[in-house]
Formats: sequence, C-alpha cells, structure tokens
Amino acid sequence: MERNIFIEELNNASIEKQGTEFVERKGIGHPDSIADGLAESVSRSLCKMYLEKYGRILHHNTDEVQVVGGQSAPVFGGGSILEPIYVLLVGRATTEVNGQRLPYRTCAMKAASDYLERTCKNLDVEWDIALDCRIGQGSVDLRGLYETKRLLANDTSFGVGFAPLSETEKVTLETEKFINGKLCKKLPELGEDVKVMACRHGSKTNLTVAVAMVSSKIPDGSHYKSCLEEMNDKVTDFAQKLTTRELTVDINTADDYDRGIFYLTVSGLSMENGDDGSVGRGNRANGLITPMRPMSMEASAGKNPVTHVGKLYNIMANQVADEIYKIGRGDILEVHARILSQIGHPIDQPQVASAKLIYAPNVNPKKYEKEIRAVYNQHLADITGLTDKIVNGKVTVF
Repeated sequence: MERNIFIEELNNASIEKQGTEFVERKGIGHPDSIADGLAESVSRSLCKMYLEKYGRILHHNTDEVQVVGGQSAPVFGGGSILEPIYVLLVGRATTEVNGQRLPYRTCAMKAASDYLERTCKNLDVEWDIALDCRIGQGSVDLRGLYETKRLLANDTSFGVGFAPLSETEKVTLETEKFINGKLCKKLPELGEDVKVMACRHGSKTNLTVAVAMVSSKIPDGSHYKSCLEEMNDKVTDFAQKLTTRELTVDINTADDYDRGIFYLTVSGLSMENGDDGSVGRGNRANGLITPMRPMSMEASAGKNPVTHVGKLYNIMANQVADEIYKIGRGDILEVHARILSQIGHPIDQPQVASAKLIYAPNVNPKKYEKEIRAVYNQHLADITGLTDKIVNGKVTVF
C-alpha cells in the first residue's frame, strides 16, 4: 500500500550542539497533569465499558477536564482544606445504543475518583474534591466516522515526535520520576506536585525544582529546611549520574524563610489553594515540554484512541522517530517525525508522513530511506495495535 512518506535531510545543528536548551516536566501532581490523568483514565474506562458491552470502542472524547483550585490553610504540623477542589469532567461520549442508555456517567465518575485516590496520597478525595460530570452526547457526524468498515480520521490535524531525547531531557524526565518515586517514599514530607525546569547553557545545567511540601508531616521551619537540604543532596546525586555536564539544583526558590514563606500544602498539591489545571497545558505525549524542539499543541490525554489523530499520531510520531534513530546505529543523530491527517480519510493513510533527519558527517542521506519507509509503513499498518496498547495503559500520554 503506497503512502505519502517524505524523507529529508535537516541542515540544523543537533540539540546537543546548540548552546542553550530549556526543558520542563510537570509531575503527576501538578494541576495540569491531574487534568490530563483524569481525562485519560475516564477515556480508558469508557473504552473498556464499550468493549465489554459491544465488543468495540464507541465514539468519545473526554479531553476537556478542568481543575479549579480550592482554598486551604496549611500550618506546620497540620492545616485544613477550607474549600474543596472542583473537578469538571467535560467531553463527548456515546451515551445510548439502540435507545438503551449507558452508565457512562457512573463509569466516568468512578474512573476519576479511583485515579485521584491512586495519585494523590495525602488528599481526602471524599471531602476535599467536588467531582462533577458534564459529559454529553457526541455529534452525529463524528460518531458516523466510527460506522464505516475502515477507520477514518476524525480531524485534520498532525502529530509530532522526535528522537533521541537529549541528555538534558533525560535528566529532567528521570528527576521528576525519581522525586515522585523513590525519594517521596523515603521523605513522606514531599507532595506529588513536582515541577522540574532544566536550563542548559553550554557545559552547565541547572535544575529548578518546585515541590509542594505536606504540612502535617513538618512540625516546624527547621524540619522544613532540613528536608529541603536532604532533598537537594539526593536529587543532585541522582541527576549528576545522568549527565556529563556541571550540574546545580535549586529547590523551592520562592521560599523566604526570613518572611515566613514556605511552600507548605495540606495535601501536597498546589491545586488545593487556587492553582487551576486544564488538559493539554502540560507535558506533551513524550512526557516533556520542549520549546527547543518541534511540538504539537494537541492534547493527547482523553482523546479517543481509535480515530483521533491528535492522540494516535502524536504517540506514533515519537515511536517512529525513536525507531528510525535506532536503525541509524550512530549515522543518524536526530529525527523529527510529523504525520498529517485529513478528516474523513483512513487513519492508516495520512496525507503526509514526514521524516527529517540530521546525519553524522559523510553519511549518504539515501542510505536509510528504504528502512525509514518500512518503519512508517509498519506503524501505520498496525495502528489498531497502538489503540490496544493505549486502552490497556501500556502507553503514556503525558
């Protein structure tokens, strides 16, 4: 099957050779990540309900979750939530089949509640969250795209990916996972709302880290300071092993001890006190925000995994780029993959699939063209396999 696959040499300096680089990772407890996680958990739950009842995933998109921050009063050794965090589940779904109403709202609410319970360890989900669902019936035209024998793209949009991750990108991604993994188990004073911002200039890298601290586990300012000192040491030791560059780490830089300003929260989440969140404002499909790299503004979380190219193509573009980079075995320094759809056309037949590559010196750009086309064709031909992986939680989307 012939596809429009275009391969070009990219005459840019690779990211590692550029003088300055910014990279950001919003952790799992950041309000934007919470919105993404809720949207995706609701979508997966709806997928499983549809599959169980009808053997196929019916039309839905739940990618409009809004998190409205509450109000809290944290103090050393305690504190309380004064006004609950409001979470609005918004989107479209198939709500009935042949006149029979489906329990889509119950399904969505339970999925959201379960996700918050798993993710927000210091939050009382029953009392500190006001969970609302306003998911409605999808449009007839978009639902109609499901009713053809061949899956058709439900939007004219594009997906973007790149490979490999730079050293700075790896440090950023893995540092947040370390803080929200091993480190928070050792230091229960740490909340899940973590943000890591990396700035590399030449041979020096700085990580600015923000971590919401859990007030009930911190008796006083002295304990708070000692926690941050220990965290700084452990984060620095961990991150330094991932980079050959000189590394510095700054944590909770908005603190002002002399004025009594500490990043204290009751729940370990900034959304308890006025910080809002929305789907798509955080990490891209590869888990990072990378302003020095090609990016798509599409939110992947919550979009249906069957025909929504804003989800499928962004995930696939990263997978394709990574595979192309690996077949280069050092001859290919960097890959930018982009895939463009046309609404109503088969999703395995994009309007354009583009690969732009930076090659090592003296490499013939024609050398890998056949293999690059084969990678694209394989991934597009198996796009339903990608759907299965998404539904079963084997692919991350933020």
